[in-house]
Amino acid sequence: MKKLLAILCLLPTSVLAATDSCRTLESVPEGELTLQQVIELGLCRNPETASAYLSLEAAHFNKNAGYGQYLPSVSVSGSASLPYRNQEWSDWSYGASISASYLIFDFGKRLSDVNQLIDTWRATGFDYSESVQNYVYSIIGAYYALLNADADVLTAQAVKDVSQTAKDTADTKFKAGAVAKADVLKADVTLSSSILDLERAKNNREIAKGNLLAKLSFPSEQEIKIADMPSDFGTEEENKNIDELISEAREKRPDLLRATANKDAAWHRRNSAFLSNLPSISASGSLSWNNIPSDVFNAGQDEWSGSIGIRASMPIFAGFSNMYNVRAAQANYERAKEQERLTVDNAMLDVFTAYQNYKTAQMVLKQTDVLLASAKESERVTAGMYKVGKATMLDWQTALADLADAHKQNNAAKYDLFTKRAALALAIGDIKEGLMGGETDE
Repeated sequence: MKKLLAILCLLPTSVLAATDSCRTLESVPEGELTLQQVIELGLCRNPETASAYLSLEAAHFNKNAGYGQYLPSVSVSGSASLPYRNQEWSDWSYGASISASYLIFDFGKRLSDVNQLIDTWRATGFDYSESVQNYVYSIIGAYYALLNADADVLTAQAVKDVSQTAKDTADTKFKAGAVAKADVLKADVTLSSSILDLERAKNNREIAKGNLLAKLSFPSEQEIKIADMPSDFGTEEENKNIDELISEAREKRPDLLRATANKDAAWHRRNSAFLSNLPSISASGSLSWNNIPSDVFNAGQDEWSGSIGIRASMPIFAGFSNMYNVRAAQANYERAKEQERLTVDNAMLDVFTAYQNYKTAQMVLKQTDVLLASAKESERVTAGMYKVGKATMLDWQTALADLADAHKQNNAAKYDLFTKRAALALAIGDIKEGLMGGETDE
């Protein structure tokens, strides 16, 4: 169960060092925030994970309450009465009593009940762990989406600057009589298109920023500065084979562990239903004191009285409800086993799919790096050729369009790789693997 909170323990606390509670923050902390700091901030403020944690706490207290069956049950009572007979009030009479009972033997039903509560608590803990990991994954996706949008804005600005250079060059050459008016018009079209692309990129950036802020429970109109990821993050050197990943998933994935815990709880629930039909033996004792006035009937009885005894009980007939309860518990146990099998099958497919997507994302990033380098060189050469009259404005326009497209593909591939890495970490049930690699290793 301690592993459930590992993600909370591994994240740095520098973001909130100067605050008593991050939940009371009304604005985003100043300065550039890393991915770990953003995740920590979100976990502190997110109501969904807080709700899951409170469910875990409730299951924990229910489990502790189950141990009460192994302790005696003690109760006390007191009384005071004023009799009225024959139109006269008698004196007050008083009484007090204490009684205790203890279940001696029940063929293990108490143990089954407690084990059921323990497994339910474990299942709730894994549910909380899954809620945390899913939320962290959503934060990671929003974080990378904002980085991608930032990169697209920079790319669009760079393309606009180059388009402006092309426009200025075309104007200069037209004034010198070296090119026709058509080149100037084409340069105007290219510049206008690049300005439009820049505005669209800024709009997409605002949307991505608002999405991240909403996940952190801040107003979407606020600003947030986030740090980029290192270039060596998500390289092939850190890859594991599919068998290792599946083995990790069986040990760490919360939904698999929850399904197993639910199956175990159903098994103990079935046993408890069966054992409820067997005899139980309990001991009891009581002690009472009464102070009755002398003029009251039975006034001569002892002021102190008590009793001890042993009681055995066994249900004989309850309208067949006990039999059907056992059958229902057995059916629920079989159902829990099938659900565990289904969860395992789905989990293995998730791991395989995430693994293939991650490997593909690595190859795509490599190819887009090559594409971007080629597009940059092509645009540089074409620009030089146009300036000396060896290329047309259409050639330069084509090179600019290819460069802009290559930048966008490279940005998308870079941050898609980061997202796919986080998706693979989520698939094996260890989301911290999708953060900063070696910095979070235990």
